[in-house]
Amino acid sequence: MLTSSIMLSFRLPVTDGLRTTGIELHMSELHTTSSERDNLRLLRKALESYEPKFIAEYLNQVSPGTWTRDILKRCLSEKQPLQLSDAEFRHLQSLLPEAPPPDRQYEFDFIDLFAGIGGIRKGFEHAGGRCVFTSEWNPFAVRTYKANHYSDESIHTFNEDIREVTLSAKLDVPEEEAYRHINEKIPDHDVLLAGFPCQPFSIAGVSKKNSLGRKHGFECDTQGTLFFDVARIIAAKRPVAFVLENVKNLKSHDKGKTFKVIMAALDELGYWVADADANGVPDPKIIDGAHFVPQHRERIVLVGFRKDLGVHDGFTLRDIVDEYPPQKPTLGDILDPEVDPAYILTPKLWEYLFNYSIKHKEKGNGFGYGLVSANHVTRTLSARYHKDGSEILIDRGFDPSLGLHHEQNIKNRPRRLTPRECARLMGYDGPGESTFRIPVSDTQAYRQFGNSVVVPVFSAVARLMYSRIVKGRQILHEREADGGRLAA
Repeated sequence: MLTSSIMLSFRLPVTDGLRTTGIELHMSELHTTSSERDNLRLLRKALESYEPKFIAEYLNQVSPGTWTRDILKRCLSEKQPLQLSDAEFRHLQSLLPEAPPPDRQYEFDFIDLFAGIGGIRKGFEHAGGRCVFTSEWNPFAVRTYKANHYSDESIHTFNEDIREVTLSAKLDVPEEEAYRHINEKIPDHDVLLAGFPCQPFSIAGVSKKNSLGRKHGFECDTQGTLFFDVARIIAAKRPVAFVLENVKNLKSHDKGKTFKVIMAALDELGYWVADADANGVPDPKIIDGAHFVPQHRERIVLVGFRKDLGVHDGFTLRDIVDEYPPQKPTLGDILDPEVDPAYILTPKLWEYLFNYSIKHKEKGNGFGYGLVSANHVTRTLSARYHKDGSEILIDRGFDPSLGLHHEQNIKNRPRRLTPRECARLMGYDGPGESTFRIPVSDTQAYRQFGNSVVVPVFSAVARLMYSRIVKGRQILHEREADGGRLAA
């Protein structure tokens, strides 16, 4: 079993003690004993997710009229001391993810690559896993990720560009050196999680690698794609298992060549992939989020286990049907009864979408808006949702029999989902919940949720994998112990 280490002061829940230089202090003592260094550390940590203007306004909820963005900037540049009252410190600390209990037990470790806002991570944490490494390059996604996912800096590392770890952009770096670098930068782990981008493969770099005396295989076939970085990490770290997530069309991308190269590379690396030979319809590797939330969202999920551990026998994603909730939330369950009028479509935009849909229907096309109400299942939320929201419009009483310009229909124009409702639609929050922090603009939030995964899907995948991950981890530990005894 794994246990969490001592938490940094600015990460601890208010109900816990504050540990500084080995001395436990209670939150009620902070205003007299907390140093300016602690205050600055807390502020800088909050600024990793939130803008200075927001933080000033947030602190003014406790001390009205006291804080401005300029004051915070002067404090950060140490032109004036940052003095926080006990109440202000606690209030600012509440913006950060709460630390888990110090005695929490973990069953396995995992890393989170191309992490986005951490949807796959949430699923595997629900199954008892601990994240020890995260990589995500988008600065806005990083803000949201850090606002929601606790990081114990003694065991967790955050990386932005995975290529800096794998050295994949440097063709003159020998493979052995690249693997050493990966081992230095990425902690040992039991499961690798990656929602890598879909990219075509090319043989453009093969001649260059040949001139350097490199082998063929995945090092040649996947060079120049971000899957190459995933494969290099798998080759270097040899985790018990992996989960790779991508769009449904990965199977047909580039006339099937992309998927073929990926599967060949994983086999070469010594991994068995669940349901690899299933090519019909339905394909168990393609999972629809509609079984868990009121949204059609099909994604391909590749689950792999190390062949040499023998823990994969009998595993199939067909068993995910056993993980379907007995009663999933309806769309009505996740909608707020009242929203800001800004989310209602303007008359001009609604008219455009309405007429656009008619034009394409006349041509026999399926393009158009998706008008839904409480008992419907929505279309797939996309990263372009911020543009017009057309794929998911919430019906507010539009009556097609009255005509577009009828007074009643003008009044009851449909609306977009709010970012909070998107969080629920993706399973980050449950019905009626508002716990997932959204520290970015609506535009960025829509992009992030549209690029993300349905969290309950990966909670289910993690539960299916759990016993095999734990067994594989145990086998590896026994092998290490036997190797140590033999060496002695």
